[in-house]
Amino acid sequence: MTEITGRGFSRQLPALITAAALCCIASQPGRADDADAAPKGSAVTVLKASKACFPAIVEVSGVVRAREETAVRPERLGLKVIDILADAGDTVTAGQTLARLSLPEGGTVQVQAPVAGLIASFSAVIGAIASGRGEALFSIIARSEFDLIGVVTTRDLGKLKVNQTARIKVVGAPELDGKVTRVSPTVQPDSQLGQVTLAVTSNQRLLINSSGRALIKTSQSCGVAVPLTAVLYGSAGTVVQVVRRARVETRRVEVGLMYGGQLEIRDGLQEGDMVVARAGAILREGDPVRPVTASADGK
Repeated sequence: MTEITGRGFSRQLPALITAAALCCIASQPGRADDADAAPKGSAVTVLKASKACFPAIVEVSGVVRAREETAVRPERLGLKVIDILADAGDTVTAGQTLARLSLPEGGTVQVQAPVAGLIASFSAVIGAIASGRGEALFSIIARSEFDLIGVVTTRDLGKLKVNQTARIKVVGAPELDGKVTRVSPTVQPDSQLGQVTLAVTSNQRLLINSSGRALIKTSQSCGVAVPLTAVLYGSAGTVVQVVRRARVETRRVEVGLMYGGQLEIRDGLQEGDMVVARAGAILREGDPVRPVTASADGK
């Protein structure tokens, strides 16, 4: 062993210190490897797959009709209209006087409403001769009751039953409640559409022949739910991208009902899985990502 003393030792001291420092850095295992192992992908918004219930909805389109319409005529022939006391659109009570007519032999008679309801139309004209067999003086929608007469496809017709509830939107009126009262046992051979009748529950004055749409809840299914934006459709099937251990996993899924921007996942996903909120083709299986949890409102 050579002993270094004096001026020679002083000249070699910086080199010895540098070598020792390099030795210490090299002796710390795993630092470079750990840095390379940590994913450095882009940030993606994720959310937790959760349970939800989905209603099965059948949509019916149709037109508004009077449930029962009563024609009002005089009992005798040859009576002349001398006074009209009601107009189309008026709501009348049973027994209310609608018009007065003169008798050929003198005197007058009153034409009264046989039922309460809404006057849909009238043809009475002062001075005209009324007839018990001709055109009705007045037409009354009995009890102001309306139906929505609609059609559905053969596939949906079998899902409908009497007394199922519905929400109905008629042009020019707010959303209304309704109920299925009749489901046709047959379909039209050319269109393969079947007729369904819904009673409209409303105090609103509806326009006869106005168009309407009904949403009928036929059943309900509960399961795992994700936003529609989290699902991708392609040649490989229907998939959802999940983030696990900071890397992307692609899951093939079986989808079910859709409602309110959410889609039911019947198979391929578990409650609590962290799902990419907006799946896209730029993310591939195994890509490293930095997950950012979405807020309660999905933003």
